[in-house]
Amino acid sequence: MHASLNDAAAAMRQPPIDRSTADVVLIVDDVPDNLSVLHDALDESGYTVLIATNGESAIQRAAQALPDIVLLDAVMPGIDGFEVARRLKARPDTAHIPIVFMTGLTDTEHVVAAFQAGGVDYVTKPIRPREVLARIAVHMQGARQARQARNALDAFGHATMAIRVSNSRLVWQTPLARKLLHDYFDGAEGPPDVPLVPAQLLNWVQSQAALAEAGREPTPLTLVRDARQLVLTLQERTSDEDWLIVMREVSDTAIVDAMMASFKLTLREAEVLYWVVKGKTNRDIGDILGSSPATVKKHLEHVYTKLGVETRTAAAGLAMSRVAQLSQR
Repeated sequence: MHASLNDAAAAMRQPPIDRSTADVVLIVDDVPDNLSVLHDALDESGYTVLIATNGESAIQRAAQALPDIVLLDAVMPGIDGFEVARRLKARPDTAHIPIVFMTGLTDTEHVVAAFQAGGVDYVTKPIRPREVLARIAVHMQGARQARQARNALDAFGHATMAIRVSNSRLVWQTPLARKLLHDYFDGAEGPPDVPLVPAQLLNWVQSQAALAEAGREPTPLTLVRDARQLVLTLQERTSDEDWLIVMREVSDTAIVDAMMASFKLTLREAEVLYWVVKGKTNRDIGDILGSSPATVKKHLEHVYTKLGVETRTAAAGLAMSRVAQLSQR
């Protein structure tokens, strides 16, 4: 068994993991005896067990297999466990994986370092398998629920992401959210394993999180790109630090249709109101729609009547409020 445990290349060539029958645990330790004891205990308890014997292979294995939890030795030659944890937490595909440190270092600064690196718990050496199993069971339940929620969002094509305000980190994102970030935010690429949170997005999240924590209603962020608009809403805090954000893309056509339905407007009246919201004058709107300013004015008078307002500003404000409500549904 020890020969296979030390063969990182063989581990990387393992076939795809069947997650339907067991949760997956990645054990990272450079001591074969520790790996053997933990492997046997976890295997007997029904877990699918993966191994890595150094920091570099641990990062590769975690990115490839996306285990449900990682048991990570703190002190290893080369890349130590603290750095492994930091790198895993910096990647959006592995940031959600709970990390339990295994360490013989019980001094306060080492325990603090483990949590600062992203660990959720730690066990001390010599390893006691029953204690490890108990700790895993606790953290696995939360990880399983979070994974199921993310999978459901992915399956239904929702654009959702979580941002950790304390360190400006994008914790995770669904595929659609990743695409919309790329489409709407300049410089959102960043390194492939550590995508940047655009400054505009981060500033908005920080301000809205402060509002939410003060008991006030957050306001959406709307971005415009050509004929498309992206509306971002802050939903709730998913943990002590992570905020859930939902993105919804709408087109000009969708907004016009929404105005027609909400205020019982004709198509042309809704189009006029749409461009009023955009700040256009009657002459501008006439040029856009191929009508005279007088015709635009007549349509606008009908809009005032249907909305129950008397001024251009009031009509625009009511329309913007209604569109914002629709965008949050």
